[in-house]
Parts: sequence; structure tokens; C-alpha cells
Amino acid sequence: MKTTPLLIVLAAVIALATGALAQRFIGSKTLTASSTLPEFNLPDLQGSNHSLADWKGKVIIINFWATWCPPCRKEIPEFIALQKQYGDKGLQFIGIALEEKQPVAEFIHSITINYPILVAGDSGIELARQMGNVIGAVPFSVVLDRQGRIVHSQPGELSRDTIIEIIEPLL
Repeated sequence: MKTTPLLIVLAAVIALATGALAQRFIGSKTLTASSTLPEFNLPDLQGSNHSLADWKGKVIIINFWATWCPPCRKEIPEFIALQKQYGDKGLQFIGIALEEKQPVAEFIHSITINYPILVAGDSGIELARQMGNVIGAVPFSVVLDRQGRIVHSQPGELSRDTIIEIIEPLL
């Protein structure tokens, strides 16, 4: 019974180390304007499916995350603040959880998130890979311009300053 918490802590440490190493060795990546996002159709916590077309014409930040990932959880309050600050200017955060619905719903119950959370489970790992997450880092974020083109991707934490630097010219 005591091994379960130890395994969770070990998984979190590995995720944190992977994200930190990815950010250090791969760094953020600004992509060419022709880079596009693969289509997806994922459910939210209420079971309604959403595709990228739901947010057409907005500057989008897609964040792949998991409840067991400390850097992921650390980013969320900043994403909430930025969604509130820039949402009326056309910014839209989308969280894609890389786990099943139950732990995501339990986590969301403890914090009020003002942007959509979609549940991808294991299929989200492949979607993130298609967007450039070649090492499987968590968190992993992708920024899209208003035309739906990938303009930036980053393994590891995405800071407020980096987000503002990227989105302000796009809004």
C-alpha cells in the first residue's frame, strides 16, 4: 500500500525532470508559418466533443498537461490569469489532459479554470507528438495564430513573459 504514493511521487519527479531537460536541450521552438495543427475531436468533462474549429479565428494556446505533473499544475493559475486578461482580445487557452476523466474532474473541482479542458487520455500523447513533442514532455504547449498555424511550441513550463511576448503581436 505504501508503494502507490511512492510511485506517484516517482512519476511526478520523472515528468518534472523530463520537462526541465527538454526545455534545456530542445528549448522552445518557433515554427514556420506553414506549420499546421492536426485536427482533433476530444470530449470535455461534460462529454461534449470539441474540435479546433470551435475556436477558429482566435489565437490559441494548447497546453498538454496531467494532474500528476507538478509543473503542469504550476502553470494553470497563470493561464487562468492570462485567459482573463486577453480573452476579450481573441486569446483562447485549451487544456488537453493526458489522462482519464476521473482524476481530471477531481482536480478541476478544486480549482476554477476559465478555459476549456478536454480529456484525451493516451491518445493525447500521439496528438502532442504530431505537434512536435518528440520526447513526450509534460507539460507541452503549442501556440497557434488566428489562421490556425503553429507559430511556437515548447516542452516544459511556459512562462507568463514568454506567452505575452508570443501572443501580443498576434492579437
